[in-house]
Amino acid sequence: MSKRKLSQMRHLSWGLLSLMVLLASAPAHADLTDEIQVYDDSINHRGQLGLELHLNSTLEGRSVPDYPGEIPPDRGFRTTMEWSYGITDTLEAGLYLPFLHDAAGTNYFAGPRLRLKWIPIRPAEGGSGPFFGLNMEISAVNQRLEQGRPAVELRPIIGYRSPLWLIAFNPVVDATFRPRYGNSQSDFAPALKVARTVWSGTALGVEYYNDFGRIGKFDPARKQSQMLFAAVDVTKGLIPFNLGIGRGLNDGTDKWTIKAILEVPI
Repeated sequence: MSKRKLSQMRHLSWGLLSLMVLLASAPAHADLTDEIQVYDDSINHRGQLGLELHLNSTLEGRSVPDYPGEIPPDRGFRTTMEWSYGITDTLEAGLYLPFLHDAAGTNYFAGPRLRLKWIPIRPAEGGSGPFFGLNMEISAVNQRLEQGRPAVELRPIIGYRSPLWLIAFNPVVDATFRPRYGNSQSDFAPALKVARTVWSGTALGVEYYNDFGRIGKFDPARKQSQMLFAAVDVTKGLIPFNLGIGRGLNDGTDKWTIKAILEVPI
């Protein structure tokens, strides 16, 4: 690894540590499940405009609100347009526009999300090696869907890619400000993906999502949100996609969720 990349990694690590300390004192929130994804080293080239369509539905899940006025996820269907633009070859901006169709048949615009993704270290296209980066997101979501606004997400992106394997880990920290109901510490919600290429342009793998709860006072394991997805990624063809079906691993998690991410050609 070059001296320049080592310097970038040191600066990113210090910045990441400082932000985690800052967020650790902020209040937590319930999340809108508008995006179910483990971030890897994918990023737009400079000047490239992209559009992804995120679709997911809770086939069987929590039907009792976690706080007054919340719309629970059971039998909800969520559609999110994610626009992205490559500012440089290592920095990308994004805009999420999430919509919800709830179990009662009512449609909602959840509210906008803005993000910046930075991937300074990654292997060359088609090559092998580690990657490292950071995604930061701020959102102002309907209070019936998230408890507190605006919300901030800090998502480190760590992993390894080769022609056969992809391993990606996101130790996510969530926080909100001006909460409507009470105060608490930020949430720690890590995500992990392991996938293997089975033939050209197609990979099979697993994705694991956990929400430990408040930093410094994690929930008991039986109450944490723990979900495991079997997923397929197809990167060739007119519309590349990710498709997965997830199963909750305990009584504190929605039992069945399906999801798809479609790369829309523009």
